[in-house]
Amino acid sequence: MPKRSDQNSIGWAPFERLADRYDAWFENKKGRRIFRVEVDCLRDLLEETPRPWLEVGVGTGRFAAALDIDEGVDPSPTVLRYASQRGIRTRVGRAEALPYESNRFGVTLLVVTICFLDDPAQALGECRRVLRKEGYAIVGLVPKDSSWGEAYARKGAEGHPFYSAARFYTAREVIGLAERAGFYLNRATSCLFERPDRTVERYQRPREGVVADAGFVGLRFGIDNNGDKPKQKENDNAGIRIALHRAGKRQKTHRG
Repeated sequence: MPKRSDQNSIGWAPFERLADRYDAWFENKKGRRIFRVEVDCLRDLLEETPRPWLEVGVGTGRFAAALDIDEGVDPSPTVLRYASQRGIRTRVGRAEALPYESNRFGVTLLVVTICFLDDPAQALGECRRVLRKEGYAIVGLVPKDSSWGEAYARKGAEGHPFYSAARFYTAREVIGLAERAGFYLNRATSCLFERPDRTVERYQRPREGVVADAGFVGLRFGIDNNGDKPKQKENDNAGIRIALHRAGKRQKTHRG
């Protein structure tokens, strides 16, 4: 699924220029099906999180409207017009320099935005700054080491107007970036277990954890206040790390 860039550079320029094409993707048959299961995947992670919710890289507001997000920020005025028409309160701004005061939000959500950022580490640091101490940062990504990530990377290499600006990351890499920004991994969900070239009437429901070769993974991070993570959350994190390790092993074997 394409997603717009969140940096003040050529990375987000295609989304400014081709906003109508980007938004129309959600209306084609496959796009609607992918969008539906990704929304379900993220909705699970939003349960029982404090408001208000901010989507960083809100784009045309498709996810924000479906998930009842309170506010969205994006560097592209063109895509923000779409989001505003969908009832989202919007502001022009970059992920690396969020135009909000500190300790304001209960959730910051980045949906397939990390891969278009000029500085993901700085963006995650900004997410931590604007979150309240009991808040969460939620990242939805297409893992680099999944069949979906590989397919999108190939399209980018062939000159696709959106994917050519993307740099994909593995779930493990994003977890590392988040931990360095002062977060700990709290929960994860996965979906898109079918291969990207396969035609399906309905994608399988999301599963808990980071699943091997899943085409979309949601990661929820809590704030690690003074390095003192709650014991239960630390145990949860360890369990997800084991899943990541096993997933990586299976993927390596599968690719031979």
